[in-house]
Amino acid sequence: MTEHAQTALELLRDSSQFKWYVIPLLLIVVYIYATEVERRNWNVLFAGLALWGMDLFNEIWNSLVFHFTERAPVWGATGSTAYQLLIGLNIEICFMFAIMGVAAAKMLPPKETRIFGLPNRPVLIAVNSAAAVGVEIVLNKMGVLTWDWGWWQPSFPFLIFLIGYVPFFVACFWVHDLPTVRGKAIAVGTILGIDALAIVIFGSLGWL
Repeated sequence: MTEHAQTALELLRDSSQFKWYVIPLLLIVVYIYATEVERRNWNVLFAGLALWGMDLFNEIWNSLVFHFTERAPVWGATGSTAYQLLIGLNIEICFMFAIMGVAAAKMLPPKETRIFGLPNRPVLIAVNSAAAVGVEIVLNKMGVLTWDWGWWQPSFPFLIFLIGYVPFFVACFWVHDLPTVRGKAIAVGTILGIDALAIVIFGSLGWL
């Protein structure tokens, strides 16, 4: 087991790490989603939940990588936190991803708008993913987001881009653009349902 993995493991679901600032952070997330409900802005609401659900899926398989390799997760969260949910996910990161999808969806132009002559959805997926990877590299350099596998490093960020973020924004924008509220609800329900089932099964086995 790597030193970074050991540090993250020591934080994992340790209630003594709790800090009160997590409560107002939770209320901020609730307020953001409540505002979209009030406005009946279902495109943005479900898009936000889709991105959040996709991140949770990634966090689950990241924990499984650590369990089965017994060496390190693909990424680990080792910084100070109010609560460490999974080895690569603390409560602050969780709230951040809950807001990220809402913010990305709110900035979407109409589908027919083109950027440099290109369809805007693929361009914005690439731009948002690249920006997120840039932030992760900074966090890695600060030592609070650790990468212990040679194929997941700042010097080779392509997998971080393709696996770590592109699927998030693809799901976010796809759900946003679905024509019916029912379709959006089914898509998000499927994503979150898979997450919930994985957490119940793998959590009960002690793999998370």
